[in-house]
Amino acid sequence: MVSNCVAYGANGRKLRDLTLDEISGVLVQPDTFVWVGLVEPDAALLDKVQKEFGLHELAIEDARNAHQRPKIEAYGDSLFVVAQTAQLQAGNIEFGETHLFLGARYLVSVRHGASLSYMPARRNCENKPELLALGPSYSLYAVLDFIVDNYMPIVRDFKQELLELEQDIFAETYKRDTIKRLYDMQRELLTLKLAVAPLQDILNQLVQLHSGLIKDGVRIYFRDVYDHVFRVNEAINAMREMLGAALTVNLSLVTVRQNEVVKRLAGWAGLLGIPTLVASWYGMNFHNMPELNKPWAYPVIIVTTVTICVGLYIVLKRAKWL
Repeated sequence: MVSNCVAYGANGRKLRDLTLDEISGVLVQPDTFVWVGLVEPDAALLDKVQKEFGLHELAIEDARNAHQRPKIEAYGDSLFVVAQTAQLQAGNIEFGETHLFLGARYLVSVRHGASLSYMPARRNCENKPELLALGPSYSLYAVLDFIVDNYMPIVRDFKQELLELEQDIFAETYKRDTIKRLYDMQRELLTLKLAVAPLQDILNQLVQLHSGLIKDGVRIYFRDVYDHVFRVNEAINAMREMLGAALTVNLSLVTVRQNEVVKRLAGWAGLLGIPTLVASWYGMNFHNMPELNKPWAYPVIIVTTVTICVGLYIVLKRAKWL
């Protein structure tokens, strides 16, 4: 459950891996900071981390519950940041959470649910020690940038899937699964938007506030992440509009096709109604029916009925009801 626990020096270079019991001893040394990564820790581990870093009990309680909205909160000389993570698995978005504790000399990340390892972000930081020398605030930037960068591929994959669904949307036959998939995609994008949109406020605060914890040299990097979040949010909005339009078009085409079927059925019913009406008149067994005793009456009735049917057929054909 402890993925990483590393001490870094003032020059941004890795000093050594630590155990949780060694953290407090390292923090008393000047010009060092600690970066700890936890994965779904239990209560005992969180209590241990709280003791080592002196974290606020309310923040630890939130990290323990792991069902928080994206937010940023200040607790004395530390910040508590909650960000939602997302991964595309089997065509559906799986969501998780990352809780981040930022202090002047430490960063603690706590991952819950669907989330990729932050090892690539840590590795990138270690490859740029001159930037990692800016302290834990740069590590916080690296983690948030990694989270945000994983949003855009999801939106791109949904866009590609929508292009593939267009063939089913405009197909001649109605497919229930197409409408269901469009609805599921729109619902999941709405959930993704609820995860992305609050990050704009979080990053805006990191750009402008908390001068004691955020180095001035790191603020420009948070501003870059803010720009990424803004673009992701706009892409989600555009994608949701496209999905809404696709859903509306699909339902409209289904309605048009149903109307065409009803028109054809009504046309054929009208054609069948004419001989049915005539036959019903002459099937009443009255003795004084018109021309009943004439030898030419039967052929005349047949010809008249056929003529009316042919005329009605021509009219309905021109009106595109048949």
